[in-house]
Amino acid sequence: MKISARNAFDGSVQSVKPGAINSEVNIALPGGLQIVATVTNDSVAELGLVAGKAVKALVKASSVLVLTDGAGVKLSARNRLEGTVTSLTEGPVSTEVAIGLPNGLTVYATITRDGATALGLTVGVPAAAVFKAPSVIIGVAA
Repeated sequence: MKISARNAFDGSVQSVKPGAINSEVNIALPGGLQIVATVTNDSVAELGLVAGKAVKALVKASSVLVLTDGAGVKLSARNRLEGTVTSLTEGPVSTEVAIGLPNGLTVYATITRDGATALGLTVGVPAAAVFKAPSVIIGVAA
């Protein structure tokens, strides 16, 4: 399978919390990290999402915000992966930011070049990748 989402994480379902229309799915990643996804109850049933099931969590880089100096910052976004900027690819309009995570994975964000400049992003700067639970797409093997 080839996909356009820049971020693809292998993990396993840790828990499923059903709601009236959507369910909250907690996905365990290697190294003790976790991603929270919100998907429809129909998707939970169709994908057979139960604790222990192997899944792939997909997040487009354009859905990832970059946070620096975030100590004490409270956000409504459920996903906040802390790491360090490992590379920057600058274009005339956008910058791709790679944030290395403690578990050896990398999460990518595409932000405006002006935003990267305003944040003072350079390789080695601590940063967090932030994204909302509905931005996570869950895939399973066919």
